[in-house]
Amino acid sequence: MKSPRTQWVTLLSALVVAIPALAGCGLVSSSGTFHDAELPDGATPLDGAELVVTSKSFTEGVLLGKITATYLAAAGAEGKDLTGAPGSASSRQAQLNGDADVLWEYTGTGWVNYHNQTETIADPQQLWQRVHELEKRDHNLEWLPPANFNDTYAFGASTPTAERLQVKTLSDVAALPIPDRTFCVDDEFFSRSDGFIPMLAKYGIPYNDPNGVPSGNVTRMDAGIVYTATAKSAPCNFGMIYTTDGRVKNLDLAVLQDDKKFFLPYSGTAVVRGAVIDRYPPLRTLIGTISEHLTDELMQDLNGRVDIDGEDPADVAYDWLKSEKLVE
Repeated sequence: MKSPRTQWVTLLSALVVAIPALAGCGLVSSSGTFHDAELPDGATPLDGAELVVTSKSFTEGVLLGKITATYLAAAGAEGKDLTGAPGSASSRQAQLNGDADVLWEYTGTGWVNYHNQTETIADPQQLWQRVHELEKRDHNLEWLPPANFNDTYAFGASTPTAERLQVKTLSDVAALPIPDRTFCVDDEFFSRSDGFIPMLAKYGIPYNDPNGVPSGNVTRMDAGIVYTATAKSAPCNFGMIYTTDGRVKNLDLAVLQDDKKFFLPYSGTAVVRGAVIDRYPPLRTLIGTISEHLTDELMQDLNGRVDIDGEDPADVAYDWLKSEKLVE
């Protein structure tokens, strides 16, 4: 078994090759490292493949990129780590330009942001299929079958508050007395066309209505503060959260079921350039192996190790792959 080491040579070669080509779209490396590993059986199905893995800059995106870069390199690829691209546009543009090969995306992002669709498709598999077809047709990008995690909007409550009010769904919240319908949201979610106000209307408790949710029942604050405010149940009983955020588990928040299917699914999906996956067919099986292990609860754990415990994403990625016996 190889001893874990940081792939500085791989990083430097990636940066030398990529920086001139990517200067226009602002792609930069994150910590730029991932651990050396190999598959348990020593197989190298990607021997000779040169693959550039990129990601968006937020924790979950970087983690997924590190997991993928580590695993593909273990399978024999010359992996180049360009995770941590600032914003969504730079990593997406790098892939469209052919400067990056593999990127984790979200079906809701593909549907709304990249193809400007407004129809709400509640079924995750159906949404993936529609996005898969659009991306293949328009950009020759292959959206592989999604993993079993959904990083979408939701509302949470502290577990004691959820138990006290006997709420498990957003319909339960709508049935509460008006004084108990108190919410914390950030400005972006408050203003979205698929955000807070349309959600209240969907559940029959319209905003700024004396019989719905009066404006005084809503506190707008920074997204990071929403989690702690929700955990304290002050000034709100219910706060807008992301379902795979590490703070959900760390703060013992109860995630309320979106029983009327208002929120669009944001299933995590690995996207590979069509020319690359045609050249290296084992990518389908290898990335599929990663995807089948990923769940909401797991992503909460991994995100929490970075955001709450302060661990390095490269270490978390390698430790998880090793714990699942995917690498050694």
